[in-house]
Amino acid sequence: MISEVQVHTIARQMLEKHGFEAIAEAARQALACEKKGDSEEAKEWRHIEDAMKMMRGPHQS
Repeated sequence: MISEVQVHTIARQMLEKHGFEAIAEAARQALACEKKGDSEEAKEWRHIEDAMKMMRGPHQS
């Protein structure tokens, strides 16, 4: 299990490199892990995805 600090560091780095497409990439990674039966890694990817969504802030209309 990765620490909360590591989750936010990974999320920030992914956003800096890929923009908001990184959120979709984290979701794809989580799905791939779930399909392989690796629920622990999938949970970490979902945590990273959630961290990026928080960094993105509320949706604008």
